[in-house]
Amino acid sequence: MDKYVIEGGKPLKGRIQTMRSKNATLPILAAALLPKSGTTTINHVPELRDIDIMLRVLRELGAEVSWDRAAKSVKINAANLNKEEAPYDLVSKMRASFLVLGSLISRLGRARVSLPGGCSLGQRPVNLHLKGFAQLGVTISEESGYVIASGSVKGGEVYFDRPSHTGTENIMIGAAISKGVTRIINAACDPEVIDVANFLNKMGADIQGAGTTVITIQGVDSLQPTTYEPMADRLESGTFLCMAAGTGGELTVDDAIADDLELVLLKLREMGCELDVNGRAVTIRSDGRLRATDFVTFPYPGFPTDLQACFVALSAQAQGISHMRETVFDDRFSHCMELMRLGAKITIHGDVATIEGVQRLNGATVMASDIRAGAGLVTACLIAEGTSEVRRIYHIERGYDALDDRLRSVGAVIQKVPE
Repeated sequence: MDKYVIEGGKPLKGRIQTMRSKNATLPILAAALLPKSGTTTINHVPELRDIDIMLRVLRELGAEVSWDRAAKSVKINAANLNKEEAPYDLVSKMRASFLVLGSLISRLGRARVSLPGGCSLGQRPVNLHLKGFAQLGVTISEESGYVIASGSVKGGEVYFDRPSHTGTENIMIGAAISKGVTRIINAACDPEVIDVANFLNKMGADIQGAGTTVITIQGVDSLQPTTYEPMADRLESGTFLCMAAGTGGELTVDDAIADDLELVLLKLREMGCELDVNGRAVTIRSDGRLRATDFVTFPYPGFPTDLQACFVALSAQAQGISHMRETVFDDRFSHCMELMRLGAKITIHGDVATIEGVQRLNGATVMASDIRAGAGLVTACLIAEGTSEVRRIYHIERGYDALDDRLRSVGAVIQKVPE
């Protein structure tokens, strides 16, 4: 395993490119199983561990998959899709691989997909997916940690008790080829959902309303292969903006879509940063002396839970007391204990973290527990004085392509070395 060694306190300056969105690319890859013939090409695919796992799942199901890593291009031909089982050893490594459920139901009329992490149905967010397919006439059961699905999707209404972007995407994928009209009520409004709908429509689907709380899917008889480029990763753009805010300097983030980052930019301005938007680029200027503010995570278009850790890291050295309320996920403050190793003053009561800004953070060894917690820890270590180590960076590499190389290009002192 590798780790990052970071010499903090160096301002980020220059330009940095945002890669394509992981959270859009993964469901798009799953949806590429839908055409019964021909090759679908997905361009500008980031080289991430999660992408690699998804492609392994597609191969396991019988699809022909090639990945030109140098060209960042993936080609998928699912004409010979012949297996209905997505096994535990792959699905357990990456929850988004559960998105193949909709494709398998559509293509084969049956599926056997491991529950992510092997958890029971009652404790998993995938309950929303399963309830949705059941409402559309698919028979759902559980057996030895696997979801067993059989039958075809019939038009109807799906109601989500709470918005779920992966649940919304799975239903769109499963209902694209079907009889009748499907309506998703209380659908997730995330830009990634819009991107997946755009991809499906380019293949010949008829999906309307993506980006609103009600999505209508007129089932069609078949889909055709296409060529597509996923959207830019708004979460990566937000991560880079946070890193520049905390370290000071001036950084331009290319392919940062301001409309998708509205609350992120608002909060950075509240903290004292200057921001300029020029088309598909956002420039941030900061002296590193930030002001405390309060946050509440919420499904899109609310403040993104996936940037919560980065903003907690910024708040740790801001002037004053900040409050971060996490309403989307339970137990998403694991990074706070690690930030305290750097000198942060954080107390947690239920779903609220209270952060009392300190004059400076100091280098230490910390450990990533997931993708976004890891990004928050890297942000804090870039801010901290002295040398830090971030361990378990395989979590970070699930969601950030060549992060160390790109940060070095804008002035960070960061190396990836063996543990």
